Order: sequence, then C-alpha cells, then structure tokens
Amino acid sequence: MKVIIFGATGTVGALAVRRMLADGHQVTAFARHPGNLEISDPALHRVAGDAADEGAVAAAIAGHDAVVVTLGAGTSRKSVVRSTGTMNVIRGMQAHGVSRLICQSTLGAHESWSNLNFFWKRIMFGLLLRPVFLDHELQENLVRASGLDWTIVRPSAFTDGPDTADYREGFGGREQRLKLKISRADVAGFLVRQLTDRRYMQQAVAISN
Repeated sequence: MKVIIFGATGTVGALAVRRMLADGHQVTAFARHPGNLEISDPALHRVAGDAADEGAVAAAIAGHDAVVVTLGAGTSRKSVVRSTGTMNVIRGMQAHGVSRLICQSTLGAHESWSNLNFFWKRIMFGLLLRPVFLDHELQENLVRASGLDWTIVRPSAFTDGPDTADYREGFGGREQRLKLKISRADVAGFLVRQLTDRRYMQQAVAISN
C-alpha cells in the first residue's frame, strides 16, 4: 500500500514510518524537515513541506492509497497545526479521490472525557494544555464531517516503553480503570494496523494501559 504520513518526524510519526516500512508499505514522509528521519529504505520517499500549506499538502497526497495524520506542535501550547493541517489533508484527499484516513487525536476528546482522572481533566486539559485539547476536538470534528473512510485514534499519555501490543482498545467513555499511559511504540503499531484492519471504520477508538 502507498501511504503518506503527515507529522512523520514526530515521536509517534517516526515510529509509525518504521513500522509501515517493516510491514512492506511504500511510505511518503511529509514534514518540514523529513531529512531528520534517520531511516534508509528504498520504499521511503521524503517530502519537505508545511502542513499549513494547502497546495503542498494536496500535491503530496496525489497517488496514495491512505493517509496517516500524527501532527503535533512540539512544546507549543497555542499552535493550531492539528486542525489546520488536518483540514488541508482532508481537502487534498477529497481532491485526489483518496478515501482512507487514520488520524491520531487524544484520549479525553469528546465522549472520552469521562475516561480521564482529576489531574487530566482539571490540571492538564483543563488548564495547562487547554488550547491543545480544544484543537484536538476541532480536528476530530473536521475528520467526522469529511465524508472519508476515517478512523480516529485516541491514545492516552505517551511513555517511552517498547512495543508490547498489550493495552486496552475500544473501551467506552464510562471506563475509568485505566493507567492513562501507553507507549509511543504501541500507538504507532495501532495506527499502522488500521491500514489493513477496518473494524474501527467511521469510529473514534480509545487505546490505553
């Protein structure tokens, strides 16, 4: 499968690129500085660009079978790159007839708010990361309204642990018996799995330990 990933040099995106290549996919890594990917593989194509540039995003999407979005803003608490970039991705997919979209969001968005504990509700998403959280919710709204074959992935807080595939997935908003942590490697593996596993089509799926 020919897959393009936006946010390819991020902590989850880079792991997803490695996983997709290992699974035999042809991968286009779209990022401002795709050369930062320390990966050498003939199936990897790098495209330098800004997700806020609608034309560049659309041009890069042409000819692909699926799109993965792992956009992030680093330490910025005010960036709207997730919603702006995702909107550009959606428009590019619609323009070029690409239907499969896998988008990384966050646990806590919309109906998964009840999964969070006091710390995440009141301190992190309620105060420190409020703009980031709201941008994720807008991002999800855009994906849901896109008319594409989408899957939204809602991971809990990232850790640097290994790829274990030992985590919970698809739980409802009432579930609170969660550690609210998951390794970046497990998130990347789950994102890549959605390329061939359609059970969560048109759904927002939560994953966490």
